[in-house]
Amino acid sequence: MRVLGLDIGDKRIGVAMSDPDEILASPLATIMRDSDDKAVATILDIIEKHRVQKIVVGLPYSMDGNLGAQANKVMTFVAMLSEHTDVNIETRDERLSTVAVERLLAAAGTRGKTARLRTDAAAAAFVLQGYLDSLKTSAQ
Repeated sequence: MRVLGLDIGDKRIGVAMSDPDEILASPLATIMRDSDDKAVATILDIIEKHRVQKIVVGLPYSMDGNLGAQANKVMTFVAMLSEHTDVNIETRDERLSTVAVERLLAAAGTRGKTARLRTDAAAAAFVLQGYLDSLKTSAQ
């Protein structure tokens, strides 16, 4: 089954996709969030094109474990998306995922605008890979 990963930000949404065997997450795209309606429509197109059966959304908890303003924005977007699809949507803690990805991209020599555009999709892949790895752990 294909699983879609989303890293929802105010300006961009990072998108990642699992392979059909749910082993590997790969960055897929970055959606510019000019309007929520357009962003939802783009995500729905991806769901249909890739026959996605589950969506994992990174939820930015505060460092103290509480849900802050950004997490509430993400939950509002998730609620809007869920009104347009029957695909199960699950949230997953994404604390420091963007920081980790930025460090990896910098270590790989990717900087500037290119890095910013890749960061969102890579952060979605980072969160999705964590989810996929947890499936393996819970199955053992």
